[in-house]
Amino acid sequence: MSLTKEQAEKLPAKIADELRESIKDLSETKTKKVIEATLNEYESAKIDPGESVGLVAAESIGEPGTQMTLNTFHFAGVSEMNVTMGLPRIIEILDARSTVSTPMMEIYLKKPYSQGKDIKKIAQTIKETKVADIVNEFIINIAELSLELVFNQEKISLLELSPATIGKAIEKALKGYTLKRSGENLIIRAKGKDENLNSVYLVKEKLRELHISGIKGITQVLPVKREEEFVIITAGSNLKDVMAIDIVDVSRTITNDIFEVAQVLGIEAARQAIVNEVYKVIESQGLNVDIRHIMLVADTMCVNGDIRGISRYGVVSDKSSVLARASFETPIKHIIEASMVGEVDNLDSVVENVMINQPVPVGTGMPKLVVKENKQEK
Repeated sequence: MSLTKEQAEKLPAKIADELRESIKDLSETKTKKVIEATLNEYESAKIDPGESVGLVAAESIGEPGTQMTLNTFHFAGVSEMNVTMGLPRIIEILDARSTVSTPMMEIYLKKPYSQGKDIKKIAQTIKETKVADIVNEFIINIAELSLELVFNQEKISLLELSPATIGKAIEKALKGYTLKRSGENLIIRAKGKDENLNSVYLVKEKLRELHISGIKGITQVLPVKREEEFVIITAGSNLKDVMAIDIVDVSRTITNDIFEVAQVLGIEAARQAIVNEVYKVIESQGLNVDIRHIMLVADTMCVNGDIRGISRYGVVSDKSSVLARASFETPIKHIIEASMVGEVDNLDSVVENVMINQPVPVGTGMPKLVVKENKQEK
């Protein structure tokens, strides 16, 4: 016995496929029981007509949200490696803030690198290297108005950088300057004669922040072992460039920057990232919220094809009801704008009916009672 076409049509395609896979080795009696149990479970999981799913989701996320702590998780042993958790992170996601306070990535690698081969070396090559990271000292010669860079040879050899690579990067960034090697060091001098001490100092400051190697935006790296494989956790995020590295497993590598996910992988991936990030925060706090409530919020945020926050500038401004928009913030503005264009409110949702003291069209408020009166003859 297998799943009939009629039974399969009653279930979502994914559940039907999983069910077919799980019953293929079962006896006929067991197969029948499993199919019946799955159909019953699916029917009982459905929402009743008129159920106010938005309100239930808001309550289910809001109530545990009051028990969240305001905290930041710090990775031991690495400076600047913090992750915003708890309530600040939830607010950051649901407000759809374009700048994440602590952007980070989890980079998964292909075998054999995921088993630990050259893991420290790979982590260092991913980390952004600026001139300041490989220079021990910047020496300004006041008499000759020149700048000498004293390199850290240990770091240069660890990052496998050649003097030629460093020289090319500096030459490209500084126009009108000559570069001269002095042993292990590099001397930079202006070609023109109208140079002064202030401009030499400005060149020094510009060079400090000059990108030499690695991926821009990745400020710290930390290889950690998770079960049987190594994962590189980063402070800073650059999903597009990281995914271009051959040894990176692109199917599992993630960032906590939702807008970056949307830009690189599209809105569907961003919607899933919102679900994952919110669920991760709630779970880390030891709270329990059904994932379907979070999915509803993520759907609301991404329904237009771009990410909109749960705020007056986001999803609230998209509401068709004038009164619903006015109920959130800046009511006078919405009412005046609507009256100027002759906007009509059909009172289809919850908020606007509560405002004018009418039965709300959810649950038992949905059906209307129609009575046919018998006209009595006079």
